[in-house]
This record gives sequence, C-alpha cells and structure tokens, in this order.
Amino acid sequence: MSKGKQAEDGNGSEKMVVSSYDEAMEALSSLITKRSRADKSNKGDGFDLLFDYIKILELEDPIKQMKIIHVAGTKGKGSTCTFTESILRNCGFRTGLFTSPHLIDVRERFRLEGSDISEEKFLAYFWWCWDRLKERTSDEVPMPTYFRFLALLAFKIFAAEQVDVAILEVGLGGKFDATNVVENPVVCGIASLGYDHMEILGNTLGQIAGEKAGIFKRGVPAFTVPQPEEAMNVLAQKASQLDVNLEIAAPLDPILMSGLHLGLEGEHQYMNAGLAIALCSTWLQRTGHVGINYLNQTTSLPDEFIKGLATASLQGRAQIVPDQFIESESPGDLVFYLDGAHSPESMDVCANWFSLATKEDSPYNQFSDSKGLQKAGQNGPFRKNATQMQILLFNCMSVRDPQLLLPRLVNACASHGVHFKKALFVPNTSVYYKVGTGASPAADAQIDLSWQMTLQRLWESLILGEKGRDAKNAELTCEVVSDDTDKGAHSSENSTVFTSLPLAINWLRDSVRKNQSVRFQVLVTGSLHLVGDVLRLIKK
Repeated sequence: MSKGKQAEDGNGSEKMVVSSYDEAMEALSSLITKRSRADKSNKGDGFDLLFDYIKILELEDPIKQMKIIHVAGTKGKGSTCTFTESILRNCGFRTGLFTSPHLIDVRERFRLEGSDISEEKFLAYFWWCWDRLKERTSDEVPMPTYFRFLALLAFKIFAAEQVDVAILEVGLGGKFDATNVVENPVVCGIASLGYDHMEILGNTLGQIAGEKAGIFKRGVPAFTVPQPEEAMNVLAQKASQLDVNLEIAAPLDPILMSGLHLGLEGEHQYMNAGLAIALCSTWLQRTGHVGINYLNQTTSLPDEFIKGLATASLQGRAQIVPDQFIESESPGDLVFYLDGAHSPESMDVCANWFSLATKEDSPYNQFSDSKGLQKAGQNGPFRKNATQMQILLFNCMSVRDPQLLLPRLVNACASHGVHFKKALFVPNTSVYYKVGTGASPAADAQIDLSWQMTLQRLWESLILGEKGRDAKNAELTCEVVSDDTDKGAHSSENSTVFTSLPLAINWLRDSVRKNQSVRFQVLVTGSLHLVGDVLRLIKK
C-alpha cells in the first residue's frame, strides 16, 4: 500500500495510513537535487511548472480564496512575518505562517495558530501531496524541487485547515519564488533590502529590488521600510507600473508599547514591527474587520497589537540560550548568543545586539525567562564578578563572501569595545542534501575543511591588522593539536578550525571547566543552518 493512501479500518470507515517521520524526510530529501542554489540544471525549476503542480493538487480555487499577506526582503522578512502572525492571532484570527529555513525540524516552516504543525497532521498532508504528485508528474512536468514542494505543501495545509489569514515569507528573491503563485494577496510587504544571494538576484541593489518587487500585484497595496535610494527608486518604479499604492511604514515608536518590550530583541526590530503593524492594519481594513481601532496608530496601539508584538518569538534571531547540558557552578558559565545573520548589513545589526547584550548592566545579561535563561539566584549563583570572555563560533555558505561579513562583524563589535578572544570555525553538522532532525554526514565521510581554513586565514589577517592584504595570501601557521580534547583541530593563537561542531562544543565545555572564574559568551552567526545545529546540541 502506498504511504498516505486511504485504507478501511475494521468498521469499514476510511482512515489515513501514514509512514514514519523518517520515511517522509527521506522522500523530501530526494527532491534536493542541486548542490548549490545557483545551479540551474534542474528542469523542475521552471516557474510555470508551479501552476501545473497547483492543478494536480487541486489548489487553484483554495489559493484564490485565501486572505494572504506576502512578504519579501533581504533581512527582517522572517521577523516581520512573525510579528504579523502574532498580532493577527491575538486579534482572534486563525493564522497560518510559512517561513524558511527551519532550524531543527522541517515542521517549523508550517505554523498553525502560533505553533509548529503537529507530526500527525504534517505526515497526513505530506503524503497526500507526495502521492498525488508522484502519480501525475512526468518527464515534461517532473516532481517539484525541494522548496517548491514545501511551498505547495504549505498551501495545502492552510487550505485544509481553513486559516483566516496565511502569512507567506518569500524563500528567495520574489518574482520567481514558489510563493509567488499567489495572484491576489490582500497586502504585500518588502522588508529591508541589501546584498545577498547575488549569484542569483543580481549584483546591484537595483537588480535585487527588482526581483523582490516581483511580488507586487496590480492594485494590491504594498508597504516597505526606509530603503537605500537605489533600491527605493526601483520599488517605486515597479509599483507605479502596476498601480500599486506603495507606502513607507514608519518604525514603531517604543512609547506605543505601553512599557512592554518587543518579543524579538534588537533595535532593528522596531522597523520590522512598524512594517508588521502597517500590514496588519491594511489586512484588517481590506477584509472588512473594522472592530479593532487600528488606524490611529500614531498615538496609540490596540491592546491586541501590543500583546502580539510583545509575545512574538522566532528561533535563531537574537536568541540567548545557556548550555543546558554542561555541569557548572553557575547557569551563566557558558551562554550562546545565536543570530542567523548572513549578509553584510545584518552582520552590523548582529554585532550591535551581541555587544549590548553581553554588557554587565544589560537587561539581556540578567537571564530573562523569555529567552530560556535562568534568573540569578535560581539553580545556582550568578557570579557577577566573573570575567567575561567573548568567543565567535562561525560558518557561512561558500557562495557568500566572508570578506564582506567578518570585517563588518569585527569592526562593529570593536566600536562597542568588544573583542573576541578566539574564533572557532566549523563545518555545518546538517547536510544540504538531506532533511531530518539529525541529518549529518556519514561518520566515515572525509570532511573537506578548505572553506573553514579560508575563513580562519581571513580572521587571522583581521586580528593581526593586515586588512590591506589579500586574505587568500595571508600566511597562517597552524599546528594540528593532537591531545584527546582537541583532536582534529587546526589551531592558532586567535582561532581554531574544528572538524565537527560537536568537537567545538566539547572544547567550549572543557574550557569552562578549566576556567571556573570565566563566563564564556559565544556568538553563533553566519548561517541559520549553523544556528540550528548548535540549538540541537545545547537545548534539552
């Protein structure tokens, strides 16, 4: 019997037979046929094929009937979508949220009423879509690629669950993204634009803005945030061509929060919150829900909006988590500061957040419950007089230019007086061709560390003040540390390359045990995949 087929139980009624979660992950992994995003060799990538898939899955009418909020952008779009969902859920609506990527479990991409979809529901909808596509695809219309299948699955889930509002985060770009099959959204949003995915979207802000503006639909209102002039000019031009009323949403004034803090940390989140407020206000207005006083947002915010903004949560963005497996005297001996920043602009934001969050007098440094930390005095003493040591744990995809990322991070932290004692470079535990909660390379796989060594050379040149020199030519004397705790590590005074993330985590734990008077504050950044891998190892 095919997985996900209907079968009769003993009483003659139909029930859905589903497979184990691992089988679903194996099937999903088979759709990852490309080794990099810039690889255009897969013939399942033609944008028009999406409409064939939608017909196969009988989703044409359900998608037309959905009341959708569609959000693109280089940075901040995930946060904007999270705020938007939380606001409308607190207004009493049944929400569906589709975001990417996931950090630990693929079900994180599909949120119903603020929670990840249950495993049971996920498997039922997964196999329904999988079997139908397997039966009806062909050489001309092959199985969809990985992200496209996930987007189609999101539409199926939201249609079947009859959500009041579907909030869709664009995966990549806009114009040719799988989410852009939506032809009549209620409102669109463009978060901050910057340089990212340039191998696909273009080398200028104008080209990138043009791709993002591809989600604009004729006559559908749209909002954006203050943008660089080159980007704003393109957005305005595209909006004008489609008779789109494009407005710039003002950042949220913290005074309007009535003393509460945003659920997502960082000064930049007030801009994302302002965009979310504009999207929610317009959605309420255009769908006829005028019971909530949302229009007078310059002087006050409805309680539902404030609660939504204050309780929003998103893993891997300005997230503070203590190592929950280490045995130490104080809960603050090893704390991870996780942020999936991976563009030059987001490196600045990440560095500013980390620098402020690690200061002795920072409210984030007092172990707030909302961030999963223990407060001082609970479960052990909190040693305020301990020395603080900042460590960087970093990796980024090889399509990104680390010379645009690491210098920004170092300089922004230095401007706050924060200097990393050591940088640790690791390959990601997750492998991009396999999906699952523990997907990792085979134990005997030969690990290529050439990229991590490149990152290390750049780091050493930065620390040594050799910024005018080509990092590729920077000389680096590495010793291969051979003792048991550092086996497989390529170490120098300022940095270490580990052959695996678990080795790096173990080194940190050992360092804490050997240095009882030091609190280790570890910034994890450069890749959301790395952030997810770390969370998997340090959270219970």
